[in-house]
Amino acid sequence: MLKAVVLVSGLLCFTSPAAAQVNTGDLKWGPAPAVFPAGAQMSVLSGDPTKAGLFVLRLKMPAGYKIPAHQHPSDEYVTVISGDLSLGMGDKLDPAMSAKLAPGGFAVAGAKMNHFAFSNGGAVVQVSAEGPFGMTYVNPADDPTRR
Repeated sequence: MLKAVVLVSGLLCFTSPAAAQVNTGDLKWGPAPAVFPAGAQMSVLSGDPTKAGLFVLRLKMPAGYKIPAHQHPSDEYVTVISGDLSLGMGDKLDPAMSAKLAPGGFAVAGAKMNHFAFSNGGAVVQVSAEGPFGMTYVNPADDPTRR
């Protein structure tokens, strides 16, 4: 059972025992950190994305949501839980260079690999990575924290 929910450095984090068990209906959603384009929600299932170590989170994106080209300091493992997610590798968001993933679809974006994502109909995705979480946009003007 989860013990507490804590907001740390803009990331919603759970303080949980080593073996967390969470049903979908029990997830606590909050706004995604400001480094994401507005409109997404996030729920951390395990770990602490602000610290070193493995974390698992879910990101809920509304229809038409776009994440411009960016990279992370560690490998990112993405599983589509519901909806649709298109993911592509490259220096700019180019739908022609993406692959559409349906529920159950899986992708890996290697550390420091530029990639982008978008959802036409909305999606919930699960992301696993080694923390601390970081996100660097290829084009600094795309970074919502710089606006």
